Amino acid sequence: MARLENLNLSQQVTNELGKAIIVGDYNTETGLPTEAQLCEVYGISRTAVREAVKMLAAKGLISSRPRQGIRVESADNWNLYDTSVLKWLLESSPSLYVLKEFLQVRLAIEPQAAALAARKGDQAAIAEIKMALDKMQAAAEEPEGVMHEPDLAFHTAILHASGNRFFYQLRDFIRTALHVSIQHTTPAKGNKKAIAEEHFKVYNAIASGDPERAKNMMTYMIDEAMAFIEKEIADKEAAQ
Repeated sequence: MARLENLNLSQQVTNELGKAIIVGDYNTETGLPTEAQLCEVYGISRTAVREAVKMLAAKGLISSRPRQGIRVESADNWNLYDTSVLKWLLESSPSLYVLKEFLQVRLAIEPQAAALAARKGDQAAIAEIKMALDKMQAAAEEPEGVMHEPDLAFHTAILHASGNRFFYQLRDFIRTALHVSIQHTTPAKGNKKAIAEEHFKVYNAIASGDPERAKNMMTYMIDEAMAFIEKEIADKEAAQ
């Protein structure tokens, strides 16, 4: 088992088994190895295995019942809002399809969050959006400038500025999936200045207190990413 930095033994086993379940190495038909087998495979104690089982059960990947053993749950029961589960999904081979579903979720949330931010007009929260945008624009001016982190901060700041606590609670989910999504879509766009300009239009609409324009600008930006992902999916399916 590869050593993962900052993870204890139980967390490492959780990570290994979680990934294996996501890719189908363990499924509803095969189940998981027994507790004793897991101890032997990973060279850890029963206590560490039991802790890993608890963590996987909390993520909806498995269930453990007395006298029934450990059962792998179907994908419909996985907690997709758990950032570890989402990360494992996005790292798996069908990640394009997961990204498409994620973009559909973003379309349902982020345009509305942008509209609420524009309507609410919280200047301190809007300043957070501007700070992230400034970093994006600075990175766009540098040949080696990296826009990844400020891009994530921009979208998180809009969720915060919306004033909707439910939207803001989704920030880790949004950030985790955006981390992978940006890696897919940014190279295709190529022009960092154009990307920064798209984000400026969203910010400008929010700062101007124009909810409808903020909603439309955010929708346009996500639609662009969706079009790229759908093209990649079509190309992949055509090549099969």
